[in-house]
Amino acid sequence: MTDRLPSRQDELAVRRARLEEGGGGDRVARQHAAGKLTARERLSELLDPGTFVELDRFVTHRAAAFGMDKVEAPADGVVTGYGAIEARLVYVFSQDFTVLGGSLGEGHAAKICKLMDLALRNGAPVIGLNDSGGARIQEGVVSLGGYAEIFLRNTLASGVVPQISAIMGPCAGGAVYSPAITDFTVMVRGTSYMFVTGPQVVKAVMHEDVTSEDLGGAEVHAARSGVAHFIADHDLDALRLIRRLVAYLPQNNQEGPPRVPCADPPDRMDPALDAVVPEDPHRPYDMREVIRRVVDGGEFLEVHERFAQNLLTGFARLDGRSVGIVAQQPEALAGALDINSSVKGARFVRFCDAFNIPLVTFVDVPGFMPGTGQEHGGIIRHGAKLLFAYCEATVPKLAVITRKAYGGAYDVMSSKHIRGDLNLAWPTAEIAVMGPEGAIDIIFRRELAEAGDPEGTRARLVAEYRRQFANPYVAAGRGYLDDIIEPRETRPRLISALRMLEGKRDRNPPKKHGNIPL
Repeated sequence: MTDRLPSRQDELAVRRARLEEGGGGDRVARQHAAGKLTARERLSELLDPGTFVELDRFVTHRAAAFGMDKVEAPADGVVTGYGAIEARLVYVFSQDFTVLGGSLGEGHAAKICKLMDLALRNGAPVIGLNDSGGARIQEGVVSLGGYAEIFLRNTLASGVVPQISAIMGPCAGGAVYSPAITDFTVMVRGTSYMFVTGPQVVKAVMHEDVTSEDLGGAEVHAARSGVAHFIADHDLDALRLIRRLVAYLPQNNQEGPPRVPCADPPDRMDPALDAVVPEDPHRPYDMREVIRRVVDGGEFLEVHERFAQNLLTGFARLDGRSVGIVAQQPEALAGALDINSSVKGARFVRFCDAFNIPLVTFVDVPGFMPGTGQEHGGIIRHGAKLLFAYCEATVPKLAVITRKAYGGAYDVMSSKHIRGDLNLAWPTAEIAVMGPEGAIDIIFRRELAEAGDPEGTRARLVAEYRRQFANPYVAAGRGYLDDIIEPRETRPRLISALRMLEGKRDRNPPKKHGNIPL
């Protein structure tokens, strides 16, 4: 026995070393030449040093057809395990493109499923680093079944533990639906792409010539489709971004979000906020400036930054607490709600509600976007998603109306009527059924038509309408606003409210789930 033991230890060391090599030196070199890290290098950069523990490292493929019995597939093309980000547990898998193109077979899928089951049982985030050629053709329907097993677990874990996908290479065909179900998707500019059908199929069926980048590259999905929540310049950038994102999130839906020490005084007031909103109600301003002047240290991690830019969503902290920010952006479409911004906002609100992250809403909305394109595209159905999400949310909901809050959009944006906990307004707020100009054209149509000086009459009526209705005092008089504050007071008032609402208890009626207008 003593003679055999060293040889078995040597065998273990050799096997481990072979696994570390992935697909071998030539393939690793090609991966690097493409500007990409290997699967294990990515894990090393993502996790706290020395914390990664690999699982199922000796699993290999189970297919014998098409010469696969002669193929070596270290770790079956995916590295799985657990580690820590800022000393907090996370489960991770990293597909290895150097091994059979990272293709998914039975063993590959089983490893990911086992990892996700562990994450669900132990209540910790799942992070997937995707770099795969798709289903392993040699394994046939078994590989398709493997994808379905992963999709099921994505769905069951949704709203229970945070799920983050990084697309760090190809992700095509059925493989795209796992990231699509997860909470956040990060893509890498120039080296990652996602599509259901590739350029060759598009050319054959639609007779269109298109590159992988133009069909499903990072820029396309970040700005046009909205599939990508974040875009990174390279692998390292993507991994650092994920670490930053995880720091705002709780481990699971039974915990509150993490709280960090805050050096930014909770009673800090910023006089510059008093001059942010222009006197001319038609002039835009940058709502990001408002957010950064209010939150801890000016730090704002924007989600979907390039998509539906008329609505801002993202994470920040107030008094060290994580909060979800939703805000109109007057610099884009005057902050009007359209189809894309409604869907963007609804998904973000529901994520925050699922994971106990308070919502802070900054409102400057002239209404829903008009036009046949919006109506025929289903603005009613899509706008209802945002309304549904806010109505359903039971986390603390704070809102600050900075300027316009017109029509149904006023109701939607975390108003008191849909269980808003604290609703504040700046003196510049205008709350009405519609803007003064449009209202006057309807109410005084006959008087304007008969007036000797229609422009002068119109200006006088607009000023009178604004004095009587387009101000925050009527709403405050009804109790629809809890207070009207100086802009500089915004930070301390929001922090005070979060402290007051720390023990909030709110429940929706018992039901399996609601029927959100998808």
